[in-house]
Amino acid sequence: MFIVLEPTCPPAQADRVLGCLAAADAVGRLSEGRSRRVIEVLEGQDRIDRSRIEQLAGVVRIVDAARELVGTPESSKPQPREVPLGSRATVGGRRLAIIAGPCSVEDQTRLLETAHAVAEAGAVGLRGGAYKPRTSPYSFQGLGDAALDLLAQARQATGLAIVTEVMSTEQIARVAAVADVLQVGSRNMHNTPLLRALGEQDKPVLLKRGWSATLEELLQAAEYVRVGGNPSIILCERGIRTHERYVRNTLALAVVPEARRLSGLPMIVDPSHGTGRAHLIEPMCRAAVACGADGLLIEVHPNPNRAWSDGEQSLEPAAFARLVERLRPVATACDREL
Repeated sequence: MFIVLEPTCPPAQADRVLGCLAAADAVGRLSEGRSRRVIEVLEGQDRIDRSRIEQLAGVVRIVDAARELVGTPESSKPQPREVPLGSRATVGGRRLAIIAGPCSVEDQTRLLETAHAVAEAGAVGLRGGAYKPRTSPYSFQGLGDAALDLLAQARQATGLAIVTEVMSTEQIARVAAVADVLQVGSRNMHNTPLLRALGEQDKPVLLKRGWSATLEELLQAAEYVRVGGNPSIILCERGIRTHERYVRNTLALAVVPEARRLSGLPMIVDPSHGTGRAHLIEPMCRAAVACGADGLLIEVHPNPNRAWSDGEQSLEPAAFARLVERLRPVATACDREL
């Protein structure tokens, strides 16, 4: 059981609630973040007079499970919100946000070529990994700080917002100095120290669903960021691991409208990781737009056959441009626009 308090309630009100619990021989623990205060009832739930607690000053509501805490503290029906994507775009409004670029930053020439191409085609954000978590320790792990410098040059040249991954708390300051949005990859969705630290800084966070995570676990991971004081969160469906082996992951698009309904947070879809096959990206983009996704995260490389990572799931710039044009009527039919 959880007692949700007003975010700005004074300590005396929280103490009164804890005192009422103690008087009923119950044990409560206060959890405080910059945007939420919650008392978890650890013992004696059956001895609590819920109606009396709900009438106390500073109490918003009582919920029985942590999953019910997802959303805003003032309401059980979260309102949709828009999250800034750099200074020129947002994620979550009527206009769909397309973020595109290479899996990993390789060199200046390829990155700038890709950035100019995706910007001309209609993308509003540039993705590119500086630090790459890889399954094999022998695979290319990214250029690190050098890649951040190249991403900054690409933004200067194109105006695209920069989206890149942060893998540890130690990297946050360096990545935030360049990136407009800090990405948490699927491997780090359960990295609670990283999530808490991202909640204490102001840059928007793009949170990818873990490859074996449930929707509830994704939303709770987002709560770690939000409770820390950062409400600018973009959820991302990138596919989960199932028995299916033909595609790289199973793209579970049904979670897109449900995540938006439960949390009020915008959600984008990554069909590149969701399928692992370049020829499946377009149909999955169409499906993602149709089911209510707020944007797309697509891997694009000037020569996928020579990409240092994930070339098999990357589009060539010309194919990306055709994809964007083919998505326009789909967006229009869904009362959205590119």
